[in-house]
Amino acid sequence: MPVEMGVWRIDGESPRRLPTGVLPSEAQLEEFLERDPSLLGQKLLIIGRQLQTSHGKFIDLLGIDDEGRLHVLELKRDRTPRDVVAQTLDYGSWAAQLDRDHVSEITRAHLGIDLEQAFDDHFGLPLPDEFTTDLQMTIVATELDQASERIVTFLREFGVPVNAVFFSYFEDDDRRYLGRSWLASGDQPENLGSRKPVKRDAWNGHDWFVTFGDGPSRTWEDARRHGFVSAGGGDWYSRTLRNLPEGARIFVQIPKHGYVAVGQTLAEATPLNETRVLSDERWVPLQDLPLSAAYSERQAQSADPEYFVPVRWIASLPKSQAFWEKGMFANQNSAGKLRQRFTLDKLIAHFALDDGDQ
Repeated sequence: MPVEMGVWRIDGESPRRLPTGVLPSEAQLEEFLERDPSLLGQKLLIIGRQLQTSHGKFIDLLGIDDEGRLHVLELKRDRTPRDVVAQTLDYGSWAAQLDRDHVSEITRAHLGIDLEQAFDDHFGLPLPDEFTTDLQMTIVATELDQASERIVTFLREFGVPVNAVFFSYFEDDDRRYLGRSWLASGDQPENLGSRKPVKRDAWNGHDWFVTFGDGPSRTWEDARRHGFVSAGGGDWYSRTLRNLPEGARIFVQIPKHGYVAVGQTLAEATPLNETRVLSDERWVPLQDLPLSAAYSERQAQSADPEYFVPVRWIASLPKSQAFWEKGMFANQNSAGKLRQRFTLDKLIAHFALDDGDQ
């Protein structure tokens, strides 16, 4: 049977059902959702409205969630169940083919800022490196009929990521209310099967990020002066640094500050007593150099040694001059492949790099 919603006001001991009103138009509901998509019960960033597809049709609303999943929101309006479902699936097939560059263009056209900055502003997070091709399609209606329910339920049983939500409008004297009900709970049915593979920026084969934990246990000025990066305090912290190959180009980021250097690794990671760095074009033991942090003392007291990677700096900055823009990539791992094109473009420009610096 069709989804139905009722709201009652309790007057003393007698509940009184509020009369159902009629929204002036579904266009007004579209405006509500654009201004506050949390009406759907999920925090979304709306990045497009009345967005024209390559087929000449227009998607009512296109959103993105904090995992980088796109959401196609299509209002039922006065169309038949068959028409609105077919249209929603058509829009979903188009949106599923969008890559990061296309989504960025859509966002800039609608919001006037870069996708990365908009994502950071809205969610307080950098845009995920693993930009997903998962898609959620939602039919939005002020009422839902039996035919729509049957079609959407049937599609979900076969793993199609589609749902329907309807909004009821109530009036109580001079107060107005919206009520929401989903056809199926959760944003995905349990039997959707395996998800599509995540859509990543292609890795260029040589650029890595390094997260350098500047503080009492290690100092960036030591690393900058003597040419190294390091990580330690446990296997979890050092293992990704130990994956860095010789000859990698690395971009160093200090958490809560920004990117401070770009350089080339000269050897793989080793403990302090095995690490040699290039000083005045001579290889010298790192532990023989003047260091501000008490690496030697900490190494002797820890079963999980600090690991060091010698680096030839192409450019480096003091922490006070760290470079950061909203939406740039950051990660808690000590090292990893830097795929995000937005961050690479910003860093290449900031450090005035060219192909000869790879």
